[in-house]
Amino acid sequence: MLPTGARDTQLRESNSQKVHPQPMEEAMNQNPEAVEALISKVFTNISSLKSAYIQLQAAHTPYDPEKIQAADRLVISELKNLSELKHFYRENNPSPVCVSPQDSRLSAEIQEQQILLKTYGVMVKKFQSEIQNKDAEILQLQQHIEEAKQKQAKLEKNLKLRGMSTKESEGSADENGFMPEDLTPNLFTSVFEASYKAIHDFAKPLINMLKAAGWDLDAAANSIEPSVVYAKRPHKKYAFESHICQRMFSGFQQESFSLKLDNLTVTKESSFHQYLALRDMDPLDMLGQNPDSIFGRFCRSKYLVVVHPKMETSFFGNLDQRNYVMGGGHPRTPFYQAFLKLAKSIWLLHRLAHSYDPRAEVFQVKRGSEFSEVYMDSVVKNLVMDENDEKPKVGLMVMPGFWIGGSVIQSRVYLSGVKVAE
Repeated sequence: MLPTGARDTQLRESNSQKVHPQPMEEAMNQNPEAVEALISKVFTNISSLKSAYIQLQAAHTPYDPEKIQAADRLVISELKNLSELKHFYRENNPSPVCVSPQDSRLSAEIQEQQILLKTYGVMVKKFQSEIQNKDAEILQLQQHIEEAKQKQAKLEKNLKLRGMSTKESEGSADENGFMPEDLTPNLFTSVFEASYKAIHDFAKPLINMLKAAGWDLDAAANSIEPSVVYAKRPHKKYAFESHICQRMFSGFQQESFSLKLDNLTVTKESSFHQYLALRDMDPLDMLGQNPDSIFGRFCRSKYLVVVHPKMETSFFGNLDQRNYVMGGGHPRTPFYQAFLKLAKSIWLLHRLAHSYDPRAEVFQVKRGSEFSEVYMDSVVKNLVMDENDEKPKVGLMVMPGFWIGGSVIQSRVYLSGVKVAE
């Protein structure tokens, strides 16, 4: 029987052997070349994994599905190699016996699979996002293709109507591929209506300023067009609208709009480009960029004939604004800006009219002409007409009419001496 001290010493040695059946230092010393080779393989595998991941990232910009799949397979392969190295190490270096080797290995396997699942989950989400983005791009491109097909069909239809072949139409396209397939009577009608509204919108503040300045509006209306019988006193506003219209449309049929263009040739294409350039711009902004442009000269010339010097003197007490305009400027006063809106609408109508082939032709109605429902439209709608009465006569032409593409856009007239329903 062993002494107590000897038994304790033997028990401690026995426990020590259970915890470390083969000490790490001893295992490593037994085969250092194998351990070094294993470590080298681990580092090599990590480097290969980094390289594969970089290839995976590079395959996304630009997006290349084939390269992505190849890089993805390479990443998975390197992860498997790393996992195999870990298994090899564990098999040759068992865990301490205090923990069940089977449980330790199973726990490690679970952790490894969880990490892999997280990695794959992130990659799947990333790929799904990329697929959604590409699907959206494909849908957008399909829409562009469909729009292009519709435009092509519309263009071919217009060419057939004009009796032109595709080869002949190439000469009518400009360097930017412009083809006036949208030059329809409906487009011109909408711009015509906008011009008519602009005349009305400018006449309203002009009349209010005349009234505030103490002008006799009845006398002013009669001086514009005498002997017109108005159904109601407020209808005299049409005399001022007619005055504005006559001066704004003077020279409309000329391509230059009565401006001196210094041998500048105006073509249908250039007219349409000028229409497009100003259509969506604030007129004052355009004049700020180029105050002496064709449009700028048009605005100055029309302002000087629409607004009489006596009007300006009564409005502002001086002719400073008129002199500024005559000197080549464009004042930023509210009154001049209101006029620019009118000038822009008439300019757009003129540029558009001269973009058509053949161009839109303007026609005017003389005072005293017999009313025609084909060529004229009354600005007053609730008229009372007796079948026994003579056909009403035109007292004022408020807006000229147009012939375009075989269609008629009616002129706007005020009929003299016609009764109006209350």
